Amino acid sequence: MPDKSKILFIVPLPPPVYGSTMVCQQIKDSALINSTFHCDYVNLSTSRQMDEIGKRSAVKLWRMISAFIKTFWLLLIHRYDICYIAIACRGSGFLKDAPFVLLCKLFRRKMVIHHHNKGMANDVDRMPFKWLMPMVYKNAKVILLSWYLYFDIEKIVPKENVMICPNGIIADNLEHIDVVKSENRVPHLLFLSNLMKSKGVYVLLDACKILKDKGVGFVCDFVGGETAEIDSDMFNTEVNHRGLGTHVIYNGRKYGAEKARFFTDSDIFIHPTYNDCFPLVLLEAMQYQLPIVTTNEGGIPDVVQDGVNGIICERQNAESLAAAIEKLLLNPALRRQMGEAGYEIFRQNFTLEKFEHRMCECLGACV
Repeated sequence: MPDKSKILFIVPLPPPVYGSTMVCQQIKDSALINSTFHCDYVNLSTSRQMDEIGKRSAVKLWRMISAFIKTFWLLLIHRYDICYIAIACRGSGFLKDAPFVLLCKLFRRKMVIHHHNKGMANDVDRMPFKWLMPMVYKNAKVILLSWYLYFDIEKIVPKENVMICPNGIIADNLEHIDVVKSENRVPHLLFLSNLMKSKGVYVLLDACKILKDKGVGFVCDFVGGETAEIDSDMFNTEVNHRGLGTHVIYNGRKYGAEKARFFTDSDIFIHPTYNDCFPLVLLEAMQYQLPIVTTNEGGIPDVVQDGVNGIICERQNAESLAAAIEKLLLNPALRRQMGEAGYEIFRQNFTLEKFEHRMCECLGACV
């Protein structure tokens, strides 16, 4: 039996918990990936909580140096077939991660670069990125979450070097969902994300005001952590300014069973983002048979098919968002139909098992 290929994974791991760290933890925990290949891991994350992201500190610098030293040592004592890195592809995050790629190239290792975010297109024509990016991506294979995201790297990476691997999540046993889930007398909307402007928090509040002023009945639950952009006081000020005190509720962060309860108790999932790649929370909502109202952002069109398992509205457009929500609020049958369709799309395409097999295929093709 041939020896297993050796792969060095240089990846951000939680904490903090967000899309990229969650997916990288899934890879690290995958029995399939770790039995198919001989795997070593270096934690690329320099932040340990959300409020550290984007801030400089001596502790974060030391974490980066420690990760770099560990990477150098592992490259020195092992001959890896592939070095895999989940890179930050824009701004200071790219400048932090790029030396890890160049170090692996110094040891003449094949590179697989996985993009869990986007933003390269904004930097590619300015220094030092204009000089550095071609060096980092030369001869590297790049994994994207969707072909809809290729535009972001097309100036640097030829299509023949690109592979597509959509994310997946653990498929919970939800056979009880039909018993647990019942339609509310007043329909409940669910927004589940950290409080960030780019997730469409204020756009959704504006849409809620439009619906309230039209006399449409609903309750909108916001679930997610406070951020430097929007804390709970700021959020509640905006709610009161729009007169939404009886329609909008901020519930803070929720995990596990509490988080699941919000999914089962909701009727429509709302994600009006205008800066995203492939939001895992949409897969969660589909698993709970929720119809989705979202935007044509990043790889979302691969997940939410307009008119099938949800409605795609215009980005940063409260009127478009309100119209989409109202259509579902007034049509319970359509909500059920879209929710059921979403669950089937999830089951066929976006389970963790599907993701692990796709990842093994991508890595195997690069050896």
